[in-house]
Amino acid sequence: MSNQRKLDALDQEIILQLSEEGRLTNLELARRVGLTPAPCLRRVQRLEADGVIAGYRAVIDPVAAGRGFRVIMSVEITMTDRQTVEDFETAVAALPEVTEVRRVYGVPDYIVMVDVADGNEYERFQTQKMTKLPGIRHIISHPMMKLIKGRG
Repeated sequence: MSNQRKLDALDQEIILQLSEEGRLTNLELARRVGLTPAPCLRRVQRLEADGVIAGYRAVIDPVAAGRGFRVIMSVEITMTDRQTVEDFETAVAALPEVTEVRRVYGVPDYIVMVDVADGNEYERFQTQKMTKLPGIRHIISHPMMKLIKGRG
């Protein structure tokens, strides 16, 4: 938030409604949060301008898109210098199978989310792409069994 304005209960409700259904019309959003359309639109525009609402996106069903096999990778790299870190981050972010990368504190260095069609495709991805990235020291794979809560 650029000017660190405190979010009130209506702002929080707008954020909740839009995070659950980003394609709501302003009219429907206003109805759900108990405002008339004009002040609701002003609040949304302010939340966007302040950077609280950073954007809108489509949530893709990985199974329907042919990428229903999700693996969470714990990745350690050889962090000998800043260039190794930058090279690894650039290379891993460019891989189309990688849907999310987070640098974390401690061990491992990174959590990498990978969506592919099946176990065979994942094996090819790991051996032909991941292990060739700069600075890779160690990879542990965690194939997902079932999503209990999350964005899909």
